[in-house]
Amino acid sequence: MFDLGTQELILIFIVAFLVFGPKKLPELGRTLGKGIRELKSAMRGVTESFSEAESDLTDGIKKTKDDLEESIGKSLELNLNTEEKETKSKKKEDEKIKEAPQEKKTESKEKEDKKIKEAPQEEGTDSTDDQEESAESEKKETDKDG
Repeated sequence: MFDLGTQELILIFIVAFLVFGPKKLPELGRTLGKGIRELKSAMRGVTESFSEAESDLTDGIKKTKDDLEESIGKSLELNLNTEEKETKSKKKEDEKIKEAPQEKKTESKEKEDKKIKEAPQEEGTDSTDDQEESAESEKKETDKDG
């Protein structure tokens, strides 16, 4: 702080000796020593307070960071689960859409079969010919759809 050499310290000591005298100089030295000790202890206390505050802040920051990472992880997990559910539901809907035309085809086949069975057979017509014709028409329909 102050660059005081040996010569400057001797000069200050001589001036203090002349101003205060030999009786008060030891008392002044004790008072000055106590003041310096108190100043050092106060500086240590301030340094320790800053160290404690720094460690508290560091712990708080680490805790906040961990909480943020955890909440972000949960949020991402929920989003992924939601997306998976949506994907599964879309796949199910797609499967239903694909199955729906097949169900209509089977229903139309059943209707045709009922018509064939219910229709009175005329003499001279063969029921196998009718079945072959309906099979061919169904085949054409599936070829058009597929």
